[in-house]
Amino acid sequence: MKSQSLLSLLACLLAALAVPVTAAAQDAQQRPLPAAHYAVTDLGTLSGGNFSQPFSINRYGLVSGSSKLADGNQHATLWLEKLKVDVGAPGLGGPNSIAFGDNERFQSAGEAETSTPDPNGEDFCGFGTHLTCLPFLWQDGEMIQLSTLGGNNGVAWAISNRGEVAGFAEDSTPDTGCPAPQVLHFEPVVWEKGVIHKLPTVGGDPDGIAQEINDNEQVVGGSGTCATFNTNFLYNLVPVHALLWEKGKATDLGDLGGKTGQAGGNIAYGINNLGQVVGNSDLRGDKTFHAFLWTRKTGMQDLGKLSGDVASVSISINDAGSIVGASLDKKFNPRAFLWEKGVMTDLNTLVAGHSPLYLLTGCSINSRGEITGLGLTSTGQIHTYLATPTHGVASGESTSQGAISRRILSDDARKQLQQQLRFARSGARFMGLQQ
Repeated sequence: MKSQSLLSLLACLLAALAVPVTAAAQDAQQRPLPAAHYAVTDLGTLSGGNFSQPFSINRYGLVSGSSKLADGNQHATLWLEKLKVDVGAPGLGGPNSIAFGDNERFQSAGEAETSTPDPNGEDFCGFGTHLTCLPFLWQDGEMIQLSTLGGNNGVAWAISNRGEVAGFAEDSTPDTGCPAPQVLHFEPVVWEKGVIHKLPTVGGDPDGIAQEINDNEQVVGGSGTCATFNTNFLYNLVPVHALLWEKGKATDLGDLGGKTGQAGGNIAYGINNLGQVVGNSDLRGDKTFHAFLWTRKTGMQDLGKLSGDVASVSISINDAGSIVGASLDKKFNPRAFLWEKGVMTDLNTLVAGHSPLYLLTGCSINSRGEITGLGLTSTGQIHTYLATPTHGVASGESTSQGAISRRILSDDARKQLQQQLRFARSGARFMGLQQ
C-alpha cells in the first residue's frame, strides 16, 4: 500500500483538503448549471484488465469502484483524475474486492473476500469463489474489517461524510426460504465508529439491505424475501419494500403499483442531504419497473423512461436534485440518463465533442454535477467513465455530428453486465437474462 501511486493520490487528497472551509461550504451549496454539456473521460482499468465499474464519486472527483486484473480477479479501485490506485491488494486476504462508496474525508467502504472458504458454501460476494465475504472501511491506506451480526458475511455499501457506514450483514439464523447456496438471513445495518446496528424491515420481511446514507443519518434501501431465482436478484433479495430509515425507524416509501417485487423490485438506491430519495419500483402488474423520485411532500413520483425503452432505474441524486440512472430496452441494452427539472435526457446526447465511450449507466453524481458510470468502448469492453460539465455543443444539438447512435450490447457484454452490475441483478428476470 506504500506505492508511489498511493502516495501521489494522498498528496492530491491533502491538497484538496487544504481548501479553506468557507470555500468548501460555498462549493457544497453550488448548483450545477441546467442542461449542461459534458466532456467524457475513459478512466480505464487496472493494468491488464478489461473491465472496470464505478459506484460513487465525491465532491472532489474521487471515484470508487473496482477493476479486473489480468488474472480475472477484481480489486477495489480509486480513481482521481489520471491516477488509478489498487486499494484491494492485499485486501482482507482473498482475491476479490469492490469499493462501493466514498466520502469527502477520503474514506471508502466495500466488500472483500478472505482466504477462508465459507463454512456454508455461500457465495456472498458473488465472484463464484465461495469464500467468506466481509465488509470493510478503507482509510489512511489500510483496509479495516467491519463486523457482522453473527453470521459469516456482510457488505458495506455506502459511507457518509460523518464516517457512518451503511450496508447489510448476516446473522447466525438459517433462512429456510433461501435457495442454495444462501443459508443465513441478511439484515440492513449501519456501522457507527465500528459498532454495528441492525435496522428493522417492514411487513414481516425476513431480509433487507441498506444502500445509501446521507450526512443527516438518513438511510435508504429495501427489504423483502430471499430470491426464488438467486442469480436474478441483488444478493438473493427480492426487494418488496423501498425503505427510508430515520433514527432507527423504517418508513415504507410506497410503490408505483407493483406489489411483489418480481420485475425490478421496489428499492431505494440513493438519498441526498435534503432527504430526497431515488430508486426503482415495479409498475402495476409487476411486469416492468420505472425510476422514481420520492420526497416527503409529493411521495413517490414515476420518472418514466427514455423513448422506446421499457424500464428504468434511478441510482443517484445530488443536493441540486439532479438524478442519474439508466433506461433499458426489452433486450436489456441500457443508456445513461440525466433527469433535471422534470425532463429525462439521454446523457449521450449531452456529450460535447467526441466521446471515447457510449454511456450505459449513470451511477453517481456529485455536487459539482460530475457523473460517473459504465461506458462501452469501441471494442466492446466496459470501462468506468467521468463526465465533467463543460462549455461546448452537445452531440445531440450538432447538425454536423448528430446524436450518438445507440449501442447494442454483445452477448458477452450483456452477460458481463448481468454478473457485475449490481442493480442489473434486480431486473435480470424481467429482461430475460436468467441463467
